[in-house]
Amino acid sequence: MNARDRLLAVFVAVLWGINFIAIDFSLRQFPPMFFAGLRFAVIAVPTLLLVPRPAVRWRWLLGYGLGFGTLQFAFLFLALDAGMPTGLASLVLQASAPFTVLLGGVLLGEKIRARQAVGIVVAVLGMVVIGWHRSQAAALLPVVLTLCGALGWAFGNLCSRQAKAPHPLRLTLWMSIVPPLPMFALSALVEGPSLGWRALVGSVTSATGWAALGGLAFTAALATVLGSGIWTTLMARYPASTVAPFSLLVPIVGVSSAWLILGERPHPIELLAGLIVIAGVLLGSLPPRSTPRRPTTTPEPEPARPA
Repeated sequence: MNARDRLLAVFVAVLWGINFIAIDFSLRQFPPMFFAGLRFAVIAVPTLLLVPRPAVRWRWLLGYGLGFGTLQFAFLFLALDAGMPTGLASLVLQASAPFTVLLGGVLLGEKIRARQAVGIVVAVLGMVVIGWHRSQAAALLPVVLTLCGALGWAFGNLCSRQAKAPHPLRLTLWMSIVPPLPMFALSALVEGPSLGWRALVGSVTSATGWAALGGLAFTAALATVLGSGIWTTLMARYPASTVAPFSLLVPIVGVSSAWLILGERPHPIELLAGLIVIAGVLLGSLPPRSTPRRPTTTPEPEPARPA
C-alpha cells in the first residue's frame, strides 16, 4: 500500500471514530429508532434517483441492508440511548470481526484457521471482562445491545461478500434503501407515531437541534458516503488483510474524542479489556504464514567421457 492510500485509510478511521460523537449529538434530539431510519433515508432518496442499481441478487442486497444497516444501528443507537458510553461502544463494536469469522464458518463453511480461533477466544475474553465489569454497576444491558449490533454488522458482512458486487460503492449506497421503512415502523410502534417527526420539526428551533442535524449530516455524508466510498475502493485495490487492520484505529479515535469532547473517562479495566479485544481482532485478521518453497536444484550435467 502506497503512502497516499495509507493516509486515506487513516482518514476513514478518523471519520468513523468521530462518527460516534456525531451520533451522540443526534440522539440528544432524536429518538434512537427514528434517527436510525432518518440516517439512511437521507441517503436512500438521492440513491434511488441518481445511482444505478448494482448488479447483485436482491437477497444479498436486502441481507446487507438488514444486517449492516438495520440491525447494527438499531441496536447501537438503543445501546447509546440506554447509557452505553460513546467511546466504549466504539470498542465493543469491534466484536463484529470475530462474529464475521464465526458466522462464515457456520453458515458458509469457511475454514477457521488456528490463529483465527485463538484471536476469537482472546476477543471473547475481552468482551467477558467488559460485561463482568459493567454487570457490577448494573449496566450490562447497553453492552449486550452493542454486541447485538456487532452481530448484525457481521451478518451484513457475509451478505455483502456473497453479493460479489462489481461496483462496491453502488452496493453500499443501495443498501441504504432497506433500513428506513423497518426503522420508521419500529419507531412508530415503540417510540410513538409522532415523537420522531416532532423532534425533526423542533430541531430547527434550538441549538441542540442544530447540533443534532449537524451530527446527522456528518453521519450520512461523511461517515457513510465518503468514508465507505474510500474504504470500498481500498478493499478493491488491496487484499483485505492489508486494509482491515486500519479499522482498529476507529476505537482509538472514538475513545479519545469521547474523552476530549464529551468528558467520558473510561474505567482502566474497560480500557484494558478493550485492548484485549483489539489484540484478538488483529491476531485473527493477520494473513496466514506462507511456507517458503525450497528451491529446486537442477542436477549438473555429467562431464562427457572420452571415447
